[in-house]
Amino acid sequence: MVRMRLTQAAIIAALALTAPCSWASAPPSTTITLTLADHRFSPTSISAPAGETIRIVLINHDGATEEFDSHDLRVEQLVTPHAQISFNIGPLRAGRYAFMGEFHPETAQGQIIAIERAR
Repeated sequence: MVRMRLTQAAIIAALALTAPCSWASAPPSTTITLTLADHRFSPTSISAPAGETIRIVLINHDGATEEFDSHDLRVEQLVTPHAQISFNIGPLRAGRYAFMGEFHPETAQGQIIAIERAR
């Protein structure tokens, strides 16, 4: 009897680990491409839907490493010279979220504006 309970417990645990989680963040529905050139982000202001996960694709055209840094978004991501990275943020509440290049904060600045959808 004890052996049966252990087997059922093992099966339940295995199913819990492999089943999709309803609390996991949804796949990104919006992709935003940012470029970095001359230590400046382009575009510097981006609109995105609030309440959704957003995929950021960052392309570094510079010959130096930069770090996408945002205290508002709680994100730090390094991108090496002439390389590309991607990462997810959100879902975001409606509002403005500042970001900067950690190694060139005087020039590499921008913001994401999360906008509620009209109902």
